[in-house]
Amino acid sequence: MSILDQLNGSALYLICGGIVAFIAVVCVVFLIRAWRAGKALGMDPVRMKRAVASSATFSILPSVGILLGVLALSGSLGTPWPWLRLSVIGALHYETQVADAAAEQLGIHLGSDQMTTQAFSTIALLMSVCIMWGMILSTLFNRKYLSRLQGRSPSGKSAGGFGDQAMAAMFIGMVSAYIGSYIGAFISGNGLFTFTGDWTPLMVVLVSAAAMAVFTYFSEKKGLSWLDNFSIAGSMLCGMLAAVIIGH
Repeated sequence: MSILDQLNGSALYLICGGIVAFIAVVCVVFLIRAWRAGKALGMDPVRMKRAVASSATFSILPSVGILLGVLALSGSLGTPWPWLRLSVIGALHYETQVADAAAEQLGIHLGSDQMTTQAFSTIALLMSVCIMWGMILSTLFNRKYLSRLQGRSPSGKSAGGFGDQAMAAMFIGMVSAYIGSYIGAFISGNGLFTFTGDWTPLMVVLVSAAAMAVFTYFSEKKGLSWLDNFSIAGSMLCGMLAAVIIGH
């Protein structure tokens, strides 16, 4: 039995599927409680139905990006584990990047036949340990953080401004690190002037960035704020399409 057969075994489907089913039940329970709370507050049932329909509609396309992430990881990690990660607490950009970084440190590449049970255990553990701190820190400090976030500084600015800036700086640093690694791989392949290096990742980055810029332009300059819900999924689709075209 191959490693993928083991990772797609019935036992993992049962474990991961049970957890996902539990989360789905919790979501339904909260939906019912929120509906009842809205009626108790005297909210218009028609508007509540519109809000539910609107939320469901605008959740479809962003979920396509999540599905793409599951499909991208399933070739190396099987289907149950990525399905669990991206259904419960994981984020699309986080799961793919951490899995790729962990595989790189183990000397293997995702999507190849180099995966082993030991490598999968290490990757799965790293994916879990790195993301659990959000829950732990929220449990310990969320109330204090919210009270500070709701307050205002003497200048009138929200106290949460530093958090927004820190998050933006973190993502800029992370993206810069990945782009730098792509440039390094391209140059190490003697491709700086001869174009013999692997330039596919760089082209995918450019296409994805251009797609995100288009979404941002229409969202912020044209007042189409609903496009924010589709920007990540749309940029991923454009980047994957570019990779397929360039690869062939």
